Amino acid sequence: MSLNENALSIIHRGADTILKEEELAARLATGRPLRVKAGFDPTAPDLHLGHTVLLNKMRQFQDLGHTAIFLIGDFTGMIGDPTGKNVTRKPLTREAVAANAETYAQQVFKVLDRERTEVRFNSEWFDKMSAADMIRLAAQHTVARMLERDDFSKRYKSEQPIAIHEFLYPLVQGYDSVALKADVELGGTDQRFNLLMGRTLQEHYGQPPQIVLTMPLLEGIDGVQKMSKSLGNYIGIDEPAIDMVTKTLKIGDELMWRWFELLSFEVSLDELASMQRDVASGALNPRDAKLRLARELATRFHGAAAAEQALAGWHAVVRGEGDTSALPVNEILVPGDGLRLPALLTAAGLTSSNSEANRKLKEHAVRIDAVVVEDPQRVFAAGFEGVLQVGKRNFARVRLIAE
Repeated sequence: MSLNENALSIIHRGADTILKEEELAARLATGRPLRVKAGFDPTAPDLHLGHTVLLNKMRQFQDLGHTAIFLIGDFTGMIGDPTGKNVTRKPLTREAVAANAETYAQQVFKVLDRERTEVRFNSEWFDKMSAADMIRLAAQHTVARMLERDDFSKRYKSEQPIAIHEFLYPLVQGYDSVALKADVELGGTDQRFNLLMGRTLQEHYGQPPQIVLTMPLLEGIDGVQKMSKSLGNYIGIDEPAIDMVTKTLKIGDELMWRWFELLSFEVSLDELASMQRDVASGALNPRDAKLRLARELATRFHGAAAAEQALAGWHAVVRGEGDTSALPVNEILVPGDGLRLPALLTAAGLTSSNSEANRKLKEHAVRIDAVVVEDPQRVFAAGFEGVLQVGKRNFARVRLIAE
């Protein structure tokens, strides 16, 4: 396999669409470092594993010798991305955008190579644009073309309002590619319209049009919905290693393979296929495959020592192997008269409500230090420390502190 063919094979991993692949092959053949762009609107302060699908692909490009451009859409964040929305999205304030952008910038180098990364903000060029410049940009596209976008089309047909500024979003995202002279732009499958806008505008401004590479949207730990903080089905890259391990081990067996393909750097596609065959034949326990994935993810974001400590804690609770002191301690403030057990389980994040906690107690699904407990009236005061467990894989080591 030639170097060019090998590079294309790596770039293809997990990708949904490459437009146009022949153009990508031609640019790779030139031997010059390509400028590979992905934009992130700082609408929330933390990145999760769903975001790293694009970051991982950028890192693969970097390992092939190319430059990653991590674009923080501090200007577009004040417009609000309408993608997938059936209502006008509330824009963020400049202060909120700036705060979230700072957090993003601190997190991305857990995946990207700092030496081959440009961190840019699109306010660099849009703050310098005059109203006349923006009108000229808006003249590059028609309302009819905008309404070809699926989300705009649905909202228009259902008589849901579309604000004029929302039409600007694809245009300003496309212009980012002009300002950055991007060779490749990465995005989720839901971003295809916006990514193609970059090609259109680059051609208008006399630049070679960028290659568009779309990646699948990563399902969250529920295996159904796109990973999202608002849905609570996410794993944040700054979450403690033990949480990263325990959440990864909760995902379904089918979802595990998709996570391996999109999130793993250590398991090749050939090895992944071999693992799938071994699981199908019974030669490999799916749990052991998930443990490998959990170890890799926890190591990437927290280091090998923290990952091994988290895995030891998981084994101690779930398999009864080892010392639970390896688990990190969650400190919980309690009033002077203490907390009843259902309230404690909820405060520890093991149940969503006291009523759920009561239900789990009736099901004999609650343990404290590996001993089944059933009394919902039991009170825990400041000074208590132990491992609470709901079900097999939902647990936390807690220490109660007086308010």
